[in-house]
Amino acid sequence: MNLSIQVPLNTMLADLDESLRRLLSRELERHGFGSVAVVFEAPAREWAVALSGPTLNLFLYDLREATDLRDAGWQEHRANGTARMARPPLRLECSYAVTAWARAIEDEHRLLSQALAVLFAHERLPTDCLAGDLAEPSAQRYALMTRIGAARDDGKADFWNAIGGSYKASIDYLVTLACEPGVIVQRGPEVLRRQLTTRELGADPGVVEERTTVDGIVVDDDAGEPIPDAWLALPDIGRWAHSAGDGRFSFQGVPVGSHRCRVRADDGSEGEAELVIPPAARELRVSMPPAVRRR
Repeated sequence: MNLSIQVPLNTMLADLDESLRRLLSRELERHGFGSVAVVFEAPAREWAVALSGPTLNLFLYDLREATDLRDAGWQEHRANGTARMARPPLRLECSYAVTAWARAIEDEHRLLSQALAVLFAHERLPTDCLAGDLAEPSAQRYALMTRIGAARDDGKADFWNAIGGSYKASIDYLVTLACEPGVIVQRGPEVLRRQLTTRELGADPGVVEERTTVDGIVVDDDAGEPIPDAWLALPDIGRWAHSAGDGRFSFQGVPVGSHRCRVRADDGSEGEAELVIPPAARELRVSMPPAVRRR
């Protein structure tokens, strides 16, 4: 096995901030809050004193694993006779404290109410607001799910004391991201064929019989897709096999040579092919051409 660690470039938190800024700025402007600034600084006393206009603050105060979404199993990928194992991503909950700031408390409550409505309306972040790498499908394999009004483990008064600010009404807002590990284990080539050579007792030493156990895959030539739950038979020698969900099958103890193979899919369609064992390629491939398939 070969362990490969390639840590990817990761700007997901900065990209998440910008995505939220786009969403809130767009939606607030639609409802008459066009002059509101959306910022992400810690709402400490010194910061609050320097404000010059209405502001919506989203302070990222906590990052922790979403344990209920944890995938403990490594993911296997097979191709070209090899297999690689990829470590699953870390599902991360990003927690924001959302506060509104204005000269009048009534204006703060209006702004906070509208922000609550915007965030609650979007159970997942809309794709047209995503920024940076978050806009690339390969960067986030899961939708960016959100949750608002989640209970905070620590007391709110302790939270405000920790950042050096005065107690203020706030909304807790969570977004779940996936952090890719960049860790892959490359395994050695698959064992696709096992061969047994036998000789009868007392027979000429040069007279041997070779029997092969060979693995393969059955596919539909029309779509190029594996055919699951298909029955394969070598009627001339009395061998049969059944394909799994990925179209793979195994014939046990087949004599070396050319054999007629009949295939029947679970939809009743049938095909016939000639198999040469051992196969010339690494993998035995049985196709059902559309021209010979029948119902």
